[in-house]
Amino acid sequence: MTYIAFSILCSVLVSVLFKLAPGRRIDVRQVIAGSYLVAVLLCLGLFRSSLAFLWQPFGNVAWGLLLILGVLMPSLFLVLARSVIAVGVVRTDAAQRLSLLLPLLAAFTLFGETLTWLKALGLALGLFAIACIVSRASAASTAGRGGWHWPLVVFIGMGIVDILFKRMAQLSSVPFTDVLLAAFTLALALALLYIASLYVRGQANWSWRNAVAALLLGTLNFGNIFFYVRAHQQLAAQPALVFSAMNIGVIVLATLVGAVLFGEQLGRLNRAGLLLAVVAVALLAIA
Repeated sequence: MTYIAFSILCSVLVSVLFKLAPGRRIDVRQVIAGSYLVAVLLCLGLFRSSLAFLWQPFGNVAWGLLLILGVLMPSLFLVLARSVIAVGVVRTDAAQRLSLLLPLLAAFTLFGETLTWLKALGLALGLFAIACIVSRASAASTAGRGGWHWPLVVFIGMGIVDILFKRMAQLSSVPFTDVLLAAFTLALALALLYIASLYVRGQANWSWRNAVAALLLGTLNFGNIFFYVRAHQQLAAQPALVFSAMNIGVIVLATLVGAVLFGEQLGRLNRAGLLLAVVAVALLAIA
């Protein structure tokens, strides 16, 4: 359970970093690009991953999926940062955790998994929970006009990323860590091209503040993945425990952090959505 606890902590701290960034004059765009360099180096060092996956023929179907992942991953980081600022840590992390509903739905519609009544109930509750969480009905809501769109994009985008990784796993027998390294490398390359264009147009400036934040973000993002993988290795016979503890833990911790550190206020509908989210994750874990 120690690995699960560390993975939960890293996941929530990513959102905390994004929440603090604007007040500390941190350029999130540069930080995200730099974080992928950190992730690549850590992946090479700790997982001993190989880049051989990138040397396959360019016409291979996997290349198309990798390119989509390379674009989506840094783009979603930007959306995640915007969502945290617009609607807070609680709603953003809840939307991110509930994105698991989309790959589950894809498992039944695209990958041939059998749909049981318990899984169907979990999916239905999860989708309803999303609607409650992003609602702006409460006067105490921290979301600005149209702010509810951001966690919704996080929900959809993160779900698509999970589906793409599952599809990648079907295409080859390459270890998941090698696929992850390939995706990180492409995301880094595309992010650096984007940052270089900002410098050329005079829309970005170098700062050690951004470099330190990139190191922190990259470490936290990788730590989230590393500890999650180790938890599954340590509790190989109990995947449902890892799955449910991780997702419920993030929702609960994010709620506490958002309320205590940032004074985020949630209406009754939002709180009901968080409770439904926990129930939905629990149902899907035991289904």
